[in-house]
Amino acid sequence: MAEMKQLPDLINHQESALQFVQALCCRIPGRCEMLPPSPLAGDALIATQVTTRSPMGAIIYHTGGIVIDHRWLRILGSGRPAEFRSLPDWNRDKANGFWLVADDAAGGFFALDGGVLGFEPGHVCYWAPDSLEWMSLKGGYSEFLTWACTGDLAEFYEDLRWAGWQDEVRSMPLDRCMGFYPFLWTEAGGIEQRRRATVPVQEALDLKVDVLRQLTSNKVDE
Repeated sequence: MAEMKQLPDLINHQESALQFVQALCCRIPGRCEMLPPSPLAGDALIATQVTTRSPMGAIIYHTGGIVIDHRWLRILGSGRPAEFRSLPDWNRDKANGFWLVADDAAGGFFALDGGVLGFEPGHVCYWAPDSLEWMSLKGGYSEFLTWACTGDLAEFYEDLRWAGWQDEVRSMPLDRCMGFYPFLWTEAGGIEQRRRATVPVQEALDLKVDVLRQLTSNKVDE
C-alpha cells in the first residue's frame, strides 16, 4: 500500500489549479459562488489524496465548495461546519468504485467512475432523479467543472425544474434537496403534477440505492 501523502506534498504553489477554477467561476457573472474553505480544508485534502495542481484539489483546499445557478448545483469541496458536506466525508462508507463529487437540488448525483458504473474510468457520470440508471457525461472532472460553470444547465434540467424553483432552491440548506411524490422515476406526469418537499440529501441517496437494490434482487429471483 502506498504511503499517504501529507499536506506539503499535496499543495502545489507553482502550478495550482486555483486560477483555472476562479476563471471558470467568473465567466458568467452571478452564476457561481465559491464558498469559503473549511478550517479543516487541509485535513480534507489529505483524506482525498489529490494535489492542488488538479481542479478537484484546488476546490477542496481553497473552497468549501462551489454552488451554481441559484445554488441548484453543488460541487463538493472542504465543506462548511453545519452547512455543507465535505467531499471526503460525504464519500466515507459510500464510495465503492466511484467517487461522489457533486449533486443538485432535484436529487441528482454526479460521480467519478472508478470502473464499477460501466463507463470510462475517470469520467463523470450522472444519476438523474428521474432515472434509476447512471449515465456518462463523457468527460473527466475538468470537463464536468467547465460544463457546470459555463454550460447550458437550463436545457440539461429542462424536465426537472418547476415554476418558481429559483426562490425555493436559494433558501434550501445545502444538505437537503427536493423530494418528489410520486417518485420522478415513475410514470405519473410531469414535474408540476407531483408533490414536493425538501429532504436530506442522504435520505434521497439512500432511497434510490434501496429501490435499485430491490429491483436487482427481484430480477435475480425471477
